[in-house]
Amino acid sequence: MPVDTAVVGCTTETVVHEVDARWIMAYGASLGDMQACYLDTTREAGIVAHPVFAICPEWPAVVASRDLLHPHGLSQEECRRGVHGTHDLQVHRLIRPGDRLSSQATIVSVEAKRPGALILVRIDTRDESGREVATTVQGHVYRDVAVVGEPPPPCLGVPHWPERISDRSSPIKTIKVPIGANAAHIYTECARIWNPVHTDVAVAKAAGLPDVILHGSATLALAVSNIVDHVGGNEPSRVQRVYGRFRGMVLMPSSINVIIYAPAEREAAMDVRFEVINAEGQAAVADGLVTLTGAL
Repeated sequence: MPVDTAVVGCTTETVVHEVDARWIMAYGASLGDMQACYLDTTREAGIVAHPVFAICPEWPAVVASRDLLHPHGLSQEECRRGVHGTHDLQVHRLIRPGDRLSSQATIVSVEAKRPGALILVRIDTRDESGREVATTVQGHVYRDVAVVGEPPPPCLGVPHWPERISDRSSPIKTIKVPIGANAAHIYTECARIWNPVHTDVAVAKAAGLPDVILHGSATLALAVSNIVDHVGGNEPSRVQRVYGRFRGMVLMPSSINVIIYAPAEREAAMDVRFEVINAEGQAAVADGLVTLTGAL
């Protein structure tokens, strides 16, 4: 059935999480990112979460946002055809142990595209004082689903997407990252993000996949780890924004190549463009962007 644009503006209930050191450490370790700032609880400043960790408290709100679509025309079967197409994370501050976070998802856009209905979901995560911690806009494409209804008014909080990467002639760094056969199972449990297409072969094949595939957020987080290491001076607190378009699958075991392009400096920040190429030579993450505070 077509999805009605009247769903724009609908919000989920607020989901509350108590974040502890165990969760933060497990997430970093699941990526093989062993920086002391993620793992060493004896540090005077304490530990912080990986920048992409925000996806962990967001996940239940993302799942709940799908339920908002059913009263507006989307069937359960159509919902299963949804693909996470884009991810745009604004990091207001890094998450720390002891944070009590509240996340709420809002449908901010419904648009007809050639493959189907493109639905943008904004997830707002705040701390106990109401201050912003992370804001994410995820784009989901529901294949072969039409859109009906009046064009909704523009919603606040929809970012301007970065331009596509046009010049690939001179990457400054290419890092080959091995992906173990157990990578998705480890990430699922450490991140506390469960979607059976990543760990259950029967479910993955029923969805038309050749096998289980690595989470898009894990692939994105691996790229961010390498950008922080090679361009960001090993300072994850410099990460302001993470953007990417998910395209090719990452099968396991395999490897990926994180390709980093020359940063573009601007006032008090720099934009680092990147891509992640899977073992088949396809872009697993296309047109990636990490914005870092400070200059080179």
